[in-house]
Amino acid sequence: MNVSGERTRSLWMQTKVFGDAPALEGQLTCDTVIVGSGIAGLSAAYELAAVGQKVIVVDRGPIAGGMTSRTTAHLAPICDDGISGLIDRRGVEMARLFQQSQAAAVDRIEALVRQHDIACDFRRLDGHLFPAVGTPLDEARKQIDREFEAARQAGVVVERGDRLPLTGLGAAPVLRYPGQATFHPLKYLAAVAEMVLNKSGRLFADSPVMKVEHVGRAVRVTTESGANVTADRAIVATNVPINNRVEIHSKMAPYRTYAMAFSLPSGSLPDALYWDMADPYHYVRLELGHDNDRLIVGGADHKSGEANDGERRFAALEGWIRELVPALGQETHRWSGQVMNTIDYCGFIGRNPNDERIFIATGDSGQGMTHGALAGLLLKDLIVSGKSPWEEVYEPSRKPLRAAATYVSENVTALKNFAEYVLPGEVSSVDRLGPGEGGLMTDGLHKLAVCRDLEGKLHQHSAVCTHLGCHVNWNATEQCWDCPCHGSQFAPDGAVLNGPALSPLAEAKVREKRRA
Repeated sequence: MNVSGERTRSLWMQTKVFGDAPALEGQLTCDTVIVGSGIAGLSAAYELAAVGQKVIVVDRGPIAGGMTSRTTAHLAPICDDGISGLIDRRGVEMARLFQQSQAAAVDRIEALVRQHDIACDFRRLDGHLFPAVGTPLDEARKQIDREFEAARQAGVVVERGDRLPLTGLGAAPVLRYPGQATFHPLKYLAAVAEMVLNKSGRLFADSPVMKVEHVGRAVRVTTESGANVTADRAIVATNVPINNRVEIHSKMAPYRTYAMAFSLPSGSLPDALYWDMADPYHYVRLELGHDNDRLIVGGADHKSGEANDGERRFAALEGWIRELVPALGQETHRWSGQVMNTIDYCGFIGRNPNDERIFIATGDSGQGMTHGALAGLLLKDLIVSGKSPWEEVYEPSRKPLRAAATYVSENVTALKNFAEYVLPGEVSSVDRLGPGEGGLMTDGLHKLAVCRDLEGKLHQHSAVCTHLGCHVNWNATEQCWDCPCHGSQFAPDGAVLNGPALSPLAEAKVREKRRA
């Protein structure tokens, strides 16, 4: 079970990547075992299998059913938080290497699509950056000038413009980045999964990994059922690492992001990527069709577990995009996903700190597709040859001193969360809960997570996340419990949907009060 069990369904989810992958049983061996079957895990599996390694991929749910299935699939190698911000945090040289590596990731996806004739709607197109609606013209020009100069310093091809095919923007300054791309993520991963199998790799689904440990000069991955894989190396590619309790988690934070798809008459909007400079920013792309296209818009981000107003955020997204694209048709899909934002905008891809045999890929920072493809390239190089031209950019043990203020502000979440244990609960009685409703209830000195699922069944559990003890909060949009500290997610019945938590929420020992 993973986040594929949450309530909303993305535009991509009707595509099954590998529907009949078995659960892991018994004891197996291989060269590299990979935990997680999203784009990072499957990319790493392909790259290693292509050089002759025996690989095994293990996932807690369906293959490619995790956060990769909840993306909007922008293949934009431009730093998601702005190249100027990246230079501020990492300096010009690291920013240049970051941009090179992200571009290489898109090139790699394109190369595999061409080489293996993958029908995944891959196409190159322009990306357009524009100021937030309502920004005064002088301020907009300053913002655009800053990003233009930063792009030039980082070696990124960029052009100025003064108009976009979006209503109401007038003569706002715009930056155009050629050579961006997009695709259908699950059609692509379906082909990658088949290629892994064709190279003697093995895929196992519905097998939650509970332990990643050293056994002599090897690594052993053990699942909930007791099955295990022993390998020379292990890669943990699980959105949030399940093997590292503190060091990595304190340098990144979980955010919910929202997305919607609408029908749009073909030709109404040029095929391109569009994103603005609002905070949180909006991002737009198209999925082309025969008679009608689909416009996909995303944004309205917030810290995971710190808001339970998904309907309001979807409404805000729809209102924003309808103002800019009056030809927009009816809504066809809405969904949300979780991104892990690092404090210096670069992912953590490489050797787990103080560990030569366990590798991690996490911290997508809004660029999960490019970070995932890059993880395949970078981790293959580290495992096969011991080095990569980009390893310093993504080194998991780095200490981003320039981002010290962000480090402190993001980690205040945990302190605030623990302080809230003494506050009253949101729910006074479980009798007041309707189907799909949930919240925290005080029970003496404890907080309980209580909810009724959509069928009306009552669930009562401890509100304490089983990762590091923060308390979870109800997410009515996805019908799950979100941990605001490190990104764990749990089903109404307490089952783990997303790590780093490994164990379900503990059952509560209170009973539903009888109605008067």
